[in-house]
Amino acid sequence: MKSNFPVFSNEQQNIMGFALAAFAAILWSFIGPLSKEALNYGISPLETAFWRAFIGCVCFSAQAAFSGGLRVSLRHASTFFLFGWLGVGLLFGALQVSIQLSGAATAMVLLYTAPAWVALSSRIFFREAISRQKTLAIGTALAGVALICFAGGSLSAVYSPLGIICGLLAGIAYASHFPFYACWGLRYSTGIIYTYMLLGGTIFLLPFVSYTPDKTWYIWAVLFALGFLTNYVAYVALAASLRRIGQIQAAVVGNIEPLFATLWVWAFFGENFTPMGWAGCSLVMAAVFLMTIKRR
Repeated sequence: MKSNFPVFSNEQQNIMGFALAAFAAILWSFIGPLSKEALNYGISPLETAFWRAFIGCVCFSAQAAFSGGLRVSLRHASTFFLFGWLGVGLLFGALQVSIQLSGAATAMVLLYTAPAWVALSSRIFFREAISRQKTLAIGTALAGVALICFAGGSLSAVYSPLGIICGLLAGIAYASHFPFYACWGLRYSTGIIYTYMLLGGTIFLLPFVSYTPDKTWYIWAVLFALGFLTNYVAYVALAASLRRIGQIQAAVVGNIEPLFATLWVWAFFGENFTPMGWAGCSLVMAAVFLMTIKRR
């Protein structure tokens, strides 16, 4: 019996994979402007992080339940939960604090120091050799961070050491996700892993939340967009992309995220780097490209 479903060629699958990776990166680029909008309406950084984790958790749990349930051993569920408790909680919380104190553009650029931390942790914990290309990338990333720090971030009128530190903590927490996904991604579905991870992150953030009552429908729409679009839809798109193209290809496409994030907050909120800050931003992006482009 002939199938009515279209069959795509390898070239079409590649194009679709790149398009999905770009779509995910563009969605993530809206974390900055949506977070700033929530902050402008009086929502604290940690409450914003809490709702992003909670709404994403609800979406992924619904997906997992619809596609076959959340059946997983207690030991593995506890592993996902505990990793998310710190890895997701710290990532979401520190990123929001950095956005408030040092600017969304700065926070998103510092988040993308993650590949450098992955390389360093691989060397420390797994004795993985660091090539000259990776060494150059790490040095370039650290030089870029130093320039951004001296420039004071993208809120040029305000200098916040805590904001810079939180941005780097978010990058380190983000880096911890790479080996974790590599270990578990082939054994469990994205919905199951993210359900328990985001539940852990939600529980981590809950004690620090100062709940803001009487939110308008507009604020709820902003928070829902953060949880649904930049958390759930973006990760679903990335997972679909990785079924069509390789991780390195997807990572290279993902480098457009901080560039778009900087564009949005410049256009809508007037954030901008000083010339020294732009130089640091360029060095961090160059380091990411060095990390993600495989030598022939």
